[in-house]
Amino acid sequence: MTTQSGDASNSPTRTSLTDRSKDVPVPRTFSDVLEHRAFLKFRLAQAYRIFANYGYDAGIAGHITVRDPIRPDCYWVNPWGVHFKLIQPDLLLLVDHEGKIQDKESGPIRFLNRSAYLIHSAIHEARPDVICAAHSHTTYGKAFGTLGVLLDPITQDSCAFYEDHVLFNEFHGIVDDREEGVAIAAALGSKKAAILQNHGLLVAAASIESTVHFFISLEKCCQVQLIADQAAAARGQRPRVIDPESAALTHKGVGSELGGWFNGIPEFQLLELEEGKKFEYKPANKEKL
Repeated sequence: MTTQSGDASNSPTRTSLTDRSKDVPVPRTFSDVLEHRAFLKFRLAQAYRIFANYGYDAGIAGHITVRDPIRPDCYWVNPWGVHFKLIQPDLLLLVDHEGKIQDKESGPIRFLNRSAYLIHSAIHEARPDVICAAHSHTTYGKAFGTLGVLLDPITQDSCAFYEDHVLFNEFHGIVDDREEGVAIAAALGSKKAAILQNHGLLVAAASIESTVHFFISLEKCCQVQLIADQAAAARGQRPRVIDPESAALTHKGVGSELGGWFNGIPEFQLLELEEGKKFEYKPANKEKL
């Protein structure tokens, strides 16, 4: 992946990644929309395989979507019933907000997870700023979700979600109607993450990389909260909470979109090293709009 760097600065007064934006690379930009689409499909397929490496696959459940740069009323998603580890760009489905699979652009396995359509269509419709959204039934996300509470800002990492995540405290079984998807999107509001009570985790952000990072981080934060609560209870205590001012300041860095994107890049670097496969675009093979 090619990135661009800004001017470096060694200012000792800077206190957050947002403030240090000139010190880090920036997301790649594209002048060719077809190349942009190809890159997003490549990246999305990588995201599925990263999730599989973390054990975030859940049988036929779980889904990650990315908004199409050519047709923003559509998004790419995995075909239903294919293991996350097997997802490649040419298998992805292009789906509109009504749940219709776009025949010309979609892969050969035309099975769409109805829950994926209902949840992600509602989020992409309600949030034009969201490029990527991910949901899966992770172990610690499910466990923490049974408590019906939000995360406390007890670590630097959990501050990424300080006042930036919600609890969706309704569960009526498998998401099978439009109203349920709309309710999840409404509960999410302008936040980047949701703990779905009895159901797992949801993250929505402005890039695939930041979505992957924040999802992994949210799962780990749930794990740490469970461990800390248990250890503190054994001592008749509660975990120490970071004060609001410090939590808010920390959130500006580790919880920013740039922070999420930059933190997510190593996951893709590692996958590319392990697989020996990087994004290549061949204009001669351009698809028709």
